[in-house]
Amino acid sequence: MCKDCGCTIAGGHHHSHEHTHGDGHTHSHEHDHHGSHGHDGEHEHHHHHHEHLHQNPQLNDKKTIAVITKILDENDREAASNRAHFNEAKVLAVNLMSSPGSGKTTLLEKTIEEGSLKIAVIEGDLETNKDADRIKAKGAAAYQITTGTACHLDAHMVHHALHQLPIGGMDVVFIENVGNLVCPASYDLGAHINVVLLSVPEGADKIQKYPVMFKSADIIVFTKCDLLPYFDFDMEEAKEDARRLNPKADILEISTKDEASVKKWISYLKLKKELRG
Repeated sequence: MCKDCGCTIAGGHHHSHEHTHGDGHTHSHEHDHHGSHGHDGEHEHHHHHHEHLHQNPQLNDKKTIAVITKILDENDREAASNRAHFNEAKVLAVNLMSSPGSGKTTLLEKTIEEGSLKIAVIEGDLETNKDADRIKAKGAAAYQITTGTACHLDAHMVHHALHQLPIGGMDVVFIENVGNLVCPASYDLGAHINVVLLSVPEGADKIQKYPVMFKSADIIVFTKCDLLPYFDFDMEEAKEDARRLNPKADILEISTKDEASVKKWISYLKLKKELRG
């Protein structure tokens, strides 16, 4: 975890960004950012923050709680602006969260290859443009945010990225968050849907070990399911744990080597976009 995120925060989030533009020029600059969690309801975001703060035994003085609450509220305002921007452009915004190596970028590549959705991607990593380069190689627009030491994206970073991407006319804008099963769950980015991936090699116990992340999900996607015969992963038990923790979350099993399961994912995205009008 980074020294800037909500788990150790005592003030603003100071992140260093490195951005690569279409002409190949890369530059770095720094910002102070602020953050929070949620889906569509701003009241729900606010309530979640205060409940989390008061339940955290490390945050036991009123001044610290007041500072963090201000930071989270400022991020929520920026997230609401992002969401309005997505709504105005009539695109579905999807926040992809998981640990590193769960298959986020590969799933995006397969989604692009399928070809029925117009897609743009905001990529978040501590360093390198590798994931954005992979997305561009598949023919989709992508913008890379490199966070330096920050283990999550926040609404301010996403807001800046939105002005670098041609999202008009797109069906879906994906925000591939920094690989981490802790901090990204606490920051509302303005997305319409939170997707949490869990790969078979990681183990089914991650749902119980990282409950905040899985509670934040609108859909939990089990990935690399073609590896089930080779790992001690009880899928039914994992689903039960997920439903017990988050009864409202949808659940999907995917192998990117299986075209039929990828099409189920595409169908889910199309349905969510259609329901948003």
